[in-house]
Amino acid sequence: MLDELLKRPVIPVIVINDAKDAEPLAEALMEGGMDIIEVTCRTASAPEALARIKRAFPEMLLGAGTVVTPDQAKMCIDIGVGFGLAPGLNIKTVNYFKTEETLFIPGVMTPSEIEQGLALGCQLLKFFPAEAAGGIGMLKNLAAPYVSQGVQFCPTGGINLENMNNYLSLPIVSAIGGSWIATQQQIADKQWGLITQQVKAALAQATRI
Repeated sequence: MLDELLKRPVIPVIVINDAKDAEPLAEALMEGGMDIIEVTCRTASAPEALARIKRAFPEMLLGAGTVVTPDQAKMCIDIGVGFGLAPGLNIKTVNYFKTEETLFIPGVMTPSEIEQGLALGCQLLKFFPAEAAGGIGMLKNLAAPYVSQGVQFCPTGGINLENMNNYLSLPIVSAIGGSWIATQQQIADKQWGLITQQVKAALAQATRI
């Protein structure tokens, strides 16, 4: 799964408030050429939304984001997600996913968290909240001492079409997470065509670097 993720420069970060929107949203992403999705566990509908996508689009790389409690971690594994992410680094969560042989990407914002993540065997780390934490300058300085360890980052938070390539141009960045690709309002308004267009624009932008 890590190898597959490293091939995909953009991960859509999705908040689904109505589980019935899961299938048409996934279809809109796939139509634009994006076969990966991160559904955050921020809403009560997240478990059903994840399960619906798993059933309807087994070929999609399905990830669960904002996994911050033991119950959420178990739910994700039971559904069969391909990977999980969190805004922070929780040793118990990392070890739980490791025991289940499922990729987990913890969030980091300090050197100590990077070292802790590496010690736990996490080679891909989520830099969050990227822009609020200092952006590309912060990430370059934060990561510099650990480049020799082979660490890779997925910056998320404040990333958009205009600044995404600033991050993707860094060798230490494997992918960026973006919520602009399908916003909560666009999903609620069922603007599937617009979402597909935004997917295509993001992928076209990413190929230029």
